[in-house]
Amino acid sequence: MANYRTGRVNEEITKALAEILRNVKDPRVAGAFISVTAVDCSADLKFAKIYYSVMGERRKGDAQKGLENAAGYIRTQLARTLNLRITPELKFVVDESMKHGAHIRSLMKQVEEELAAADARDAAEEADHADQ
Repeated sequence: MANYRTGRVNEEITKALAEILRNVKDPRVAGAFISVTAVDCSADLKFAKIYYSVMGERRKGDAQKGLENAAGYIRTQLARTLNLRITPELKFVVDESMKHGAHIRSLMKQVEEELAAADARDAAEEADHADQ
């Protein structure tokens, strides 16, 4: 039953953070396109890891510093938005899953190209053997 509640709280925090991050005045946060990809609360709801992604590689460090700087404000707004007995302490973590997925996709594309080239070589060799 606790896992169900934690999952619901994670979803509600994700939704609330999407709105709260739009109102953060810190230029490192306001100037970056930040998407909250997931939230992982502890079982007692005292701590929450906020996984986020940022458009543009060079903005990741600035966004991280801005989020850490605005964590108190974000937590206060979260407490006002959600009706929880305890508002969790927030830790922001860059979500690298999209970058990792893109890398795997490029590797798969490379393998497909190599297989297509090998199939073409095999077909050419079969054609040469048939002609002889």
